[in-house]
Amino acid sequence: MTIEEVQKKILKFRDDRDWKQFHNPKDLTISMSLEVSELLEHFQWKNKEEMEKHVKTHKKELSEEMADIFYWVLLTSNELDI
Repeated sequence: MTIEEVQKKILKFRDDRDWKQFHNPKDLTISMSLEVSELLEHFQWKNKEEMEKHVKTHKKELSEEMADIFYWVLLTSNELDI
């Protein structure tokens, strides 16, 4: 699947719920930042060895956070026509 195809699916998901009215660059970027913060929580207060272990044992949760970030990146890039 190409980036454009993923973006189309995301836009359809948004449009099916009538959420575009809430999607402006500021709010989209805030949402992206919140998701990045959730990813950062996985690493907060961990040393190198703890982070390595956490990554191995929490791949699903990390991938979900990264997917959420990617979702907001694609919506923001669409809104900014980038």
